[in-house]
Amino acid sequence: MDRLLIIGSTGLVGSKIASLAAKHGFDPFNTQHNRASASPDFAELDITDREATLTLVRKVRPISIINTAAVTNVDYCETHREEAQGVNVEGVRNLVEAGRENRSRLIQVSTDYVFDGKVGHYQEADTTNPIQYYGKTKLEAEKIVSSLQSFAIVRPSVIFGWTPVRPAGESGSSKPMNFAMFVLDRLKRREGVKAIRDQYASPTFADNLAEVVLKLARTRENGIFHTAGRSCMSRYEFAVKLAEIFGYSAKEIEPVYASEFKQVAQRPRNSCLRVEKTEKLLGTSLLPAVDGITEMKRQAAL
Repeated sequence: MDRLLIIGSTGLVGSKIASLAAKHGFDPFNTQHNRASASPDFAELDITDREATLTLVRKVRPISIINTAAVTNVDYCETHREEAQGVNVEGVRNLVEAGRENRSRLIQVSTDYVFDGKVGHYQEADTTNPIQYYGKTKLEAEKIVSSLQSFAIVRPSVIFGWTPVRPAGESGSSKPMNFAMFVLDRLKRREGVKAIRDQYASPTFADNLAEVVLKLARTRENGIFHTAGRSCMSRYEFAVKLAEIFGYSAKEIEPVYASEFKQVAQRPRNSCLRVEKTEKLLGTSLLPAVDGITEMKRQAAL
């Protein structure tokens, strides 16, 4: 099988990609950083270390590289700009150099936050205008990746999925759990949840995203691909659907306006994405939030 290098395989998306890789004819080689990997075939890698990155890619010689590694905590990026720039931009620059040297295809996981959210329902060619530092680093990374001969940039939105709760004490550079797991954890403990009612996005089921990313690793089509879920909803609406499907009371969920919620970095008002281009190219469907949550519940029962 073709060798696939997964950068950040211990994260939510990376772990899903690793578990599905063989199904798509790939032999996955996984990397970890700051979080232990359960895979027997992995290496410790800090992508901000140029020499280490080049050396590993030369050793693995992957047909494709999938980069899921990033500083993803939006507020953390705002106050730790040097670290965010190092991982989200310079780390990607190192992967691009390694990919070019080894003629590997690079799949870069980006974000809906490259848009300012003034319009919503964005297509791939729409004008980008990030309004927080996280989005700016991810947009800069997109431009670096697009210099490669073979690449795909994917833009998901509010990624969610079933995963064991991570232990306390990890770096604040990434969220301790995805939003869906956070809501379910609070509801299980019978603790109230405040969810923003006037910011809209397209919740993306991690397993569905992983399938799409692996298909893009197999294609030769270059460009930007929106890979978000098919729903456009507020965090409050999403939280209510989670409660309904998992059998919790939605009365525990309090809708609040963004102006009432303390956030260091600005968020787009509406960063919902259109996904027709990706679906047509790959002959696949991006799932609406309800379908993703239903599958998440099935996995939770296993």
